Order: sequence, then structure tokens, then C-alpha cells
Amino acid sequence: MISKQKILIVDDDVNIAELISLYLTKECFDTLIVHDGEEAIKQFQEYQPNLILLDLMLPGIDGYEVCRQIRRTSSTPIIMLSAKGEIFDKVLGLELGADDYIIKPFDSKELVARVRAVLRRFNPNITQVETSSTPKGEYVAYTDLMINLSNYSVQYLGETIEMPPKELELLYFLASNPNQVFTREQLLDHIWGYEYYGDTRTVDVHIKRLREKIKDHRDWRISTVWGIGYKFEAKNLKR
Repeated sequence: MISKQKILIVDDDVNIAELISLYLTKECFDTLIVHDGEEAIKQFQEYQPNLILLDLMLPGIDGYEVCRQIRRTSSTPIIMLSAKGEIFDKVLGLELGADDYIIKPFDSKELVARVRAVLRRFNPNITQVETSSTPKGEYVAYTDLMINLSNYSVQYLGETIEMPPKELELLYFLASNPNQVFTREQLLDHIWGYEYYGDTRTVDVHIKRLREKIKDHRDWRISTVWGIGYKFEAKNLKR
């Protein structure tokens, strides 16, 4: 099974750091919190995160300098966090090598969405097959299966499969996070939204419909994890 992706959280505000960690842990990420720039550089080497959430206003070495030092040796994705919303601050952060810039205060769903979006751009395993005509937009592809979120289309065994938006979004979300287990509650939150008051059986119904349209493949399948939820099980993923 693929290990959880690791997020290094660098913020001197203990409460904000813990809140961010809570959001990301709930979304099946592994997190490590540090509160100053020097420790961030040290833990970057030891923890080897997949992505860094970096506050700009830090004691000692500030976030700009942390970004500058990390960029000398690594292209690990960096999302800067700041209460500063001035264009100059954003431009400076991006020119130093940040991949995204989020202004505080931020919405938890937006934070998680941006983390996933940046990770997708840097994750070479999202696309499992290459074709001579690579599709444009936001998509995930495996052998005999391609889900394109940009135009809401699914190609399976060379055929276009018709499915309602929520079925496609559920399939895309699972396939974008191969071998990660999600509870029914997490899937409700991701696909239907935190304000959705439906029954968790809604997820079961949609999974059942997906399985009727997308059969198990030798390289992948939608798998039930009894007592927990579901995962998109993919074999032979390179790390």
C-alpha cells in the first residue's frame, strides 16, 4: 500500500498550525509541525515532505529565506501562508519559488483543495499511461481508464461511459488518491460538501452504480475496506 503523503507545516502560531494539521490529518495526510525557520530547514532534510506549508512571518529566519534556501537544492512544492495580501508579497513569494500563495484567514476546504492541486502537478504517478494525444485539463488515467474532470468524461476500454456528475466526481477523487482508504463520511464531505445532511448510504449507492459501469481490472479496482470505507486499489505504482 502506498504510504501517506507528508506535509511539513511551518507556522509560529501554535493554534493555526494545529488546526491545519487537523484538517490535513482528516484528509489522510501525514503532518509534522515546526514553529521557526531554522527548524523548518532541519526537518525538511529529516522528514522529507511531499509538500511544505510555509508561513512568511517566522521568528529568526523568515519564510522567504526558508523558501530561498530550500529552492537551492530541492523542487519540493511550497505553498506560502500569509496574512499579507499585497501583490508585492505574492509576487516575491512566487518569484522565490513558491508554487502557491494562500492569504490568511483561509477556508479549510480551500486549503485542502490547493494542497491536492499542487501535489497533483508534482506527482508523476497520477498518470499511469501515456498516449500519443495527451488530453488537456484535469484528468487521471490508468490502463483502459481515463477520467477527465475538465469536461466530465470517462473513457473505459475505449468507450465513453455516461455517468452523472457526482458518480464521476467520486470516481475521480478515489482514482486521484490511489490506495488511500476513505471513510463514507470523508467521501460525503469531499463530493457532496460539508453541509450535506444525507445518509452515508448515498456513498454506497454511488459505489454500486460505478461498479456496474466500471468492472474490476487486472491493474486496478474500486475496493471495499470492510468496516471503514472504500479505496481505489492500484497495482504496480512506481514510487
